[in-house]
Amino acid sequence: MANVNLAVIYYSSSGTNYQLAQWAAQGAETAGANAKILKVPETAPKEAIESNPAWKAHVEATKDVPEAQLEDLETADAIIFSMPTRFGNLPAQMKQFLDRTGGLWAEGKLMNKVVSGMTSAQNPHGGQEETILSLYTTMYHWGAIVVTPGYTDQVVFGAGGNPYGTSVSVDQDGNMIEDVESAVKHQAKRTVDIAKRVKQSE
Repeated sequence: MANVNLAVIYYSSSGTNYQLAQWAAQGAETAGANAKILKVPETAPKEAIESNPAWKAHVEATKDVPEAQLEDLETADAIIFSMPTRFGNLPAQMKQFLDRTGGLWAEGKLMNKVVSGMTSAQNPHGGQEETILSLYTTMYHWGAIVVTPGYTDQVVFGAGGNPYGTSVSVDQDGNMIEDVESAVKHQAKRTVDIAKRVKQSE
């Protein structure tokens, strides 16, 4: 089957979505994809980051993770996005990155990209589903092919049952409440499988 280049693009302030991105890359690689993990640029003021020990520590720990560039979207066959929920929507950092894609969109270079999304929030009803659906609205405008986990495997139920994309609740100490590793890897493998089929048909 066709070889798939997957970009796992994330934003994380304390590490949850970075961990989701790592699991996604692992799942994709077991499905035969070439996966690379990329972070979107941080736009928060330095003072805000410095005032939060967990945020500051995560920024330092991931300083060597390359930042996503528009070229990464163009060369990827598939893209998995992972980001925290902000009032039931995308965080500003991810939104700003996506808002820069107008040129690629106008040239038709984002159509037929196979995409999927994941998220986190401090409680299971904190807007997780809406965040992923908000991401997909942009993907529909791209003309991308959205791949959701749906209920295609029992691991989805074990991770909370979000059919739109894996989502996880995080407690006040930053610990994940649901066990989502298997669900993330399943979602990544499913994304790669669909991307292979799309690529073969071209």
